Amino acid sequence: MSVRLPQDLLYRAAIADLWEHEAVQSMAQFMQHGTTSCLHHCVNVSYLSYCYCRDRGLDARAAARGGLLHDLFLYDWHTYRPAKGELLHGFEHPRKALHNARKYFDLTPVEEDIILRHMWPLTRNLPATAEGRVVTMFDKYVSLMETFRVPVRIPAPLAEA
Repeated sequence: MSVRLPQDLLYRAAIADLWEHEAVQSMAQFMQHGTTSCLHHCVNVSYLSYCYCRDRGLDARAAARGGLLHDLFLYDWHTYRPAKGELLHGFEHPRKALHNARKYFDLTPVEEDIILRHMWPLTRNLPATAEGRVVTMFDKYVSLMETFRVPVRIPAPLAEA
């Protein structure tokens, strides 16, 4: 099942370079919650976070980009077994996602905060940025909806200027 982006031209422009990258597209092969792929999950989190931040004068671009990359761990977490010395997936994957994101993209400090700290409170540190807290909130919401197979409501794009 292919993942479609919202028809919001400003959102699409914010993530265009990420969206075209094969590492990001490869997330479509991994299931995240229920029948939702990791890529679809990340698009849902990314766009909801983008809209929320845009409407409140926060860094919507960083929220969109960090939200899209927050689960760039690139493996099936359902069958993953931690290597010696590693923690369980829920604790470990933000560092793996950040490592992968840094490998492929230049990240801002806000984007790094989003990726590394999105699993709070499971991981120790609360996101340091407002955008990080927004992505964390929408990650929890979207995960819950996907797990219980409830459609995630995606806002309609604003009229383009």
